[in-house]
Amino acid sequence: MRYSGWQVIAKGLRGQRGWQPAWRDPAPKLAYQVIIIGAGGHGLATAYYLAKNHGITDVAVLERGWLGGGNVGRNTTIVRANYHLDGNTEFYSHSLKLWEGLEQELNYNVMMSQRGIINLAHSDGQMDFYARRGNAMRMQGDDAELLDRDRVRRAYPGLNHDNPRFPILGGLRQRRAGTARHDAVAWGFARGADRRGVDLVQNCEVTGFRIERGRVTGVETTRGFIGAGKVGMAVAGRTSQVAQMAGLRLPIESHVLQAFVTEGLKPVLPGVVTFGMGHFYISQSDKGGLVYGGDLDFYNSYAARGNLPMIEHVHEAGMALMPMLGRARMLRHWGGIMDMSMDGSPIIDRTPIDGLYLNGGWCYGGFKATPASGWCFAHLIATDRPSPHAMRLRLDRFETGHVLDEEGTGAQPNKH
Repeated sequence: MRYSGWQVIAKGLRGQRGWQPAWRDPAPKLAYQVIIIGAGGHGLATAYYLAKNHGITDVAVLERGWLGGGNVGRNTTIVRANYHLDGNTEFYSHSLKLWEGLEQELNYNVMMSQRGIINLAHSDGQMDFYARRGNAMRMQGDDAELLDRDRVRRAYPGLNHDNPRFPILGGLRQRRAGTARHDAVAWGFARGADRRGVDLVQNCEVTGFRIERGRVTGVETTRGFIGAGKVGMAVAGRTSQVAQMAGLRLPIESHVLQAFVTEGLKPVLPGVVTFGMGHFYISQSDKGGLVYGGDLDFYNSYAARGNLPMIEHVHEAGMALMPMLGRARMLRHWGGIMDMSMDGSPIIDRTPIDGLYLNGGWCYGGFKATPASGWCFAHLIATDRPSPHAMRLRLDRFETGHVLDEEGTGAQPNKH
């Protein structure tokens, strides 16, 4: 069934009767050509592009819970391509281009809203850095504008521009950035993969790997053994746990990152704002709620929940940037498990085990990377060669010293 405006009107006039399920709920087969572990945005996008770009449709996506129940539904929905270093710039630039055509390609409304993003600057040094970053973005073919104090004040009058500690001196804006609906992204890729013959198997937890002579031959699950020629891991915050089942120890730590949303308000923010000095970021959803987040909880955890000290810390930063935030009522908050690599950049690569592939270490960049992550991971699995867009996202870069240190703070845990 192909969705259209006329179809929505017709079904509405018939009491919404006649809609078909967006995807099947199949039982797992005994074996597949490819198994993807994790039915989040990255796993579903990988399955979709395996079928679309490479013609590989004998694929199963295994999810221990329900489709889209992990990090893809636990984020602040920001889409951007304002990175600085080679290795990241080309990857996220490719991702933003895919985002811009995603709704037409998937025939699904992912509610992509290119309302723009601004990174605020609070010192001369930050302005100099944003000038360098903006030039790097423009050399990559992306848009970037360096705004002075007055232009930021006109664009975002509701911010505290004269904070004595962190006065706003300017900022770097990318107009093509914005937000998208996280659930709809997962549903769109799921529907697209299912239409091409991919099996989406829910309530099927992977409990181990079967490895013979250094090569993976399948996975043990709560629904029995499932054979596979190739297996890809796309499990976000659970990456280190799943990899450990295969005997792999990865340069990844898992931390909790909290997010928050207020009651619905009239429009007060025209785009996404990041307050780097307070490690705070905020946008306004289509329903009017202010969606925002801050720093990690800074202790290793696999629990998708937060703690009160970090709630206080995030709201202190929010009040420093937007004092009006104190008048809003917080509607809800939640936690997601972040798989943090040691240099703040992701990993898309083969593992030392033949036929086992890794997609992880996304840090803060997971949601915005969804289309390109699936595109590049599918290319790797199908061809055993890295995609041109992900040549430097290697697993061995921590051994060779070719790290992608976006923050410039050194490759070590707890810094990213």
